[in-house]
Amino acid sequence: MPKASGLFLFLWLMTINLFDDSSWESLRPLTFTRPVADLRIGILTIAEKWAKHLNADFGFQTQEYLSVKYPAKVNANLFINGCICPDEALVDAISQLKDGEVLLKGDFLIAHHNDPAQSDAVTSNKKIQYTQDFVRIIYPEDIFVNNPAEIRKDFVLLIKGRTSAKISSTNQLLGDDIFFEEGAKAECSVLNSGYGPIYVGKNAEIWEGSLIRGSFALCENSSIKMGAKIYSGTTIGPNSRAGGEINNSVIWGNSAKGHEGYLGNSVLGEWVNIGADTNNSNLKNNYAEVKLYDYESKKMRNTNLQFCGLVMADHAKSGINTMFNTGSVVGVSANIFGGGLPPNHIPDFSWGGADGFLDYKLNKMFETTAKVFARKNVIFDDTEKDILTKVFELTAPHRNF
Repeated sequence: MPKASGLFLFLWLMTINLFDDSSWESLRPLTFTRPVADLRIGILTIAEKWAKHLNADFGFQTQEYLSVKYPAKVNANLFINGCICPDEALVDAISQLKDGEVLLKGDFLIAHHNDPAQSDAVTSNKKIQYTQDFVRIIYPEDIFVNNPAEIRKDFVLLIKGRTSAKISSTNQLLGDDIFFEEGAKAECSVLNSGYGPIYVGKNAEIWEGSLIRGSFALCENSSIKMGAKIYSGTTIGPNSRAGGEINNSVIWGNSAKGHEGYLGNSVLGEWVNIGADTNNSNLKNNYAEVKLYDYESKKMRNTNLQFCGLVMADHAKSGINTMFNTGSVVGVSANIFGGGLPPNHIPDFSWGGADGFLDYKLNKMFETTAKVFARKNVIFDDTEKDILTKVFELTAPHRNF
């Protein structure tokens, strides 16, 4: 048997920790319930991308209250900034780091290889400057802005050396970049990969009459409902259901936007439910740049984007016919219903709509969440409750009802 190369052996034995930096704060409310590297962009989460590229086991260095659900690996010797998406050049540079070496871009810390003899590897004088560009996720809108390119990168990574499962002849297929995992199904639909690849995960299903233009990812055990219209740059995460019209949006997973209504230039977290005929605006009437609520300053921040829709954190829900303004931020466990346009920022654990809000009491929220989890055979345990309790406490200053 040929001897493995040094690089191959290094990769094979690798254990990494993905650490949060200040982007954890600027990515709120999406990161109130997870580390930055657990955000989904493209087909995979950031952590899953690094694990796949490096053939590595991974953990997280994150906020203390999240560390029970997202623990660090005690035997890790490589530490990578969790807000960075990998590419071949960056993976190569990080793979070559030796004990005590630090990879930087200017003053920005990309990664470091920890020497156990060193108390703080970041202060090492073995600093290496990285000169190439890379994708860095700092604000929520960076997810949908970079999603088309990340789908393409993940598509190449996931299908390398593999053959797609058979695709039914009832579909009309345009282009060659269409890949179905085992158990994936589609019937009587149009799949156009001329504008980007289309990836359909294990046991996922595209129902009859759907129109899909790549780049597009439908992750495992998810479904697209009949007659859906899906545009480029869209990712539907695992165990989700989607329908209606969706454009350049990311749904993390375990969520439902199963009815008619428009979702565009948006990011939805986990355990989100969008009521029938819910719509969001992604373009202001005066075509001005869109602003989003910023948790640090408690003010509106200019995204410098003309198209920017809805950011909706984990466990948030909207009732039927909800209308979201351009650039709306909906916090963790917010529950929106009723007529009219709700405000652009809906604080975490809010209950109400355009006519006003109340606190969504924890015990009531827990009752609902236990039922939601049970529908997917997931236990709503004390770890989940502790995280949500902490988020409820952290976000209290934003609820001025």
